[in-house]
Amino acid sequence: MDARIRKIVIVGGGTAGWMTAAALGKVLGRDYAEIVLVESDEIGIVGVGEATIPQIGIFNRLLDLDENEFVRRTKGSFKLGIQFVDWGRKGHRYFHPFGPFGVDMEGVSFHAYWLRLAQGGDPHPVTDYSLQSMAAAENRFMRSIDAGRSPLSNIAYAFHFDAGLYARFLRGRAEADGVVRREGKIVEVSRRPADGFIDAVVLESGERIDGELFIDCSGFRGLLIEQTLKAGYEDWTRWLPCDRAVAVPCESVEPLTPYTRSTARDAGWQWRIPLQHRIGNGYVYSSDHISDDEAAATLLANLDGAPLADPRFLRFVTGRRKQAWVKNVVAIGLSAGFIEPLESTSIHLIQSGIAKLLQMFPDREFPAADRDRFNRMTAREMEQVRDFIILHYNVSERDDTAFWRRCRDMDVPDTLKEKYRLFETTGRIFREDDELFNDTSWFAVMIGQGLKPKRYDPVADLLSREETTRRLHEIRRVMRTCADQMPGHADFIRKTCAA
Repeated sequence: MDARIRKIVIVGGGTAGWMTAAALGKVLGRDYAEIVLVESDEIGIVGVGEATIPQIGIFNRLLDLDENEFVRRTKGSFKLGIQFVDWGRKGHRYFHPFGPFGVDMEGVSFHAYWLRLAQGGDPHPVTDYSLQSMAAAENRFMRSIDAGRSPLSNIAYAFHFDAGLYARFLRGRAEADGVVRREGKIVEVSRRPADGFIDAVVLESGERIDGELFIDCSGFRGLLIEQTLKAGYEDWTRWLPCDRAVAVPCESVEPLTPYTRSTARDAGWQWRIPLQHRIGNGYVYSSDHISDDEAAATLLANLDGAPLADPRFLRFVTGRRKQAWVKNVVAIGLSAGFIEPLESTSIHLIQSGIAKLLQMFPDREFPAADRDRFNRMTAREMEQVRDFIILHYNVSERDDTAFWRRCRDMDVPDTLKEKYRLFETTGRIFREDDELFNDTSWFAVMIGQGLKPKRYDPVADLLSREETTRRLHEIRRVMRTCADQMPGHADFIRKTCAA
């Protein structure tokens, strides 16, 4: 018996909906199943995910996107990492780069050798060993070239882009692959009496859209996964107390920076995302520690250019659905959960949800084993990202406001405590399974926030201090030489992908 799913209904557009539609349309093709996306022009798009991480390159390659066209159509720019301002302490900043620090030597992590010299008084910061950090500091950018073992052969980067333009761009790709869009507001969800599976959604116009697999991309409200199927929600506010955001675009200024900036404020943090035509700005904050009016005033007082719109407010509860796949509904994006975009993970979590769905794509029997694995993997990934975000708040010398004292003194998850213990003794970091953030990311933020190991990893004694010093000096020289060969970020865009 052919149990293949013949019709897929995606509820909601925006970034999550059109990423899902574009991926399913490309991979499954119009001959496998009918794919319908339902969205309403009346319902606004949240659009918090304008900054990304390098894994988006995998998604772009899946869709066979031309990168220059993609950046041009979304008025995007390139991103080499994130600059953090006033996080560990006021007046201090650090950089979390994409790509590695230095190179592993004798099979030993570069971090161990750097720590050995740093604890011995060497003054060079770890960012001196990162091509992305050096290039970002001088607003330089280029793509990888064929340069043998040079760092220029493997330049990790991501993008900033206009989320609305990105959804529009992906819509064109999805529709070219056979995805059909239906305009309308859903007013009723129909379920099968026998098992509670969803069998249709009904629009305000009266149109009934039947389906076999439903993908909930309806955002925070979770129209199918929560309002209809009652999946439940795990609230992480006790660890991540920010529950609101206010956003406003402003005029562009020079230089065009190839990085996202995150600036800690009295009750949260402010993002700055540079695009070709404007700068995206927002203040993520705790409503227990600042009012909406005060947050908006703080944001407007800290823009680089004149505001281009009125401030827009968002409310959220950080956490995840207890189950992201229930019966024949899979939640993707904000409907599956929300983690503030401090490390630009919003779009990646959409991409990861799509990838897991394709790996465990069901038939009409909807095997429980597929659902269980999807839910387990989704929960683990979100919890690992959650711990990484908590680190930024919890490891800090700041005690100048009630918000920062609360974050500094809170009890953190046991999984994060274990990472603290390992790092605080000898600076060791272990990547758990396929954890999103690798040892470079954890090291950059731990050191940047001011967490200092008592000792360095003893295996760093494999090389003499003199040999270690010589090799690190050579790595710095190579990074400097490579950075000097990179053109300006704005010049690169002007020549290849200007909107």
